[in-house]
Amino acid sequence: MAGQLEYAADRIGDASRADLQIMLRRAALVIRNATPIPLDAETDDTLLSIVGELGMTRNEMVRHIIKEWLETNAYLPLRDLDEDGDVDGTA
Repeated sequence: MAGQLEYAADRIGDASRADLQIMLRRAALVIRNATPIPLDAETDDTLLSIVGELGMTRNEMVRHIIKEWLETNAYLPLRDLDEDGDVDGTA
């Protein structure tokens, strides 16, 4: 959604009124339904420190942590790793 809005903003003269209305209504729904996960102050401060170091948003980090936890505890299948592929220094 954010990408579509940025794209439309860069080319505002080319966007039709109907397309802009649709995007703005979708964005309003996302904003209306988005509620941050409340955390205690110590946890939130630590999380914000980490996201600053990694260049992620708070929401991206929360999603990453939840996914890792679900995979680690076998609630989600592990991602397949290509053992023969390059990892560019990461695993």
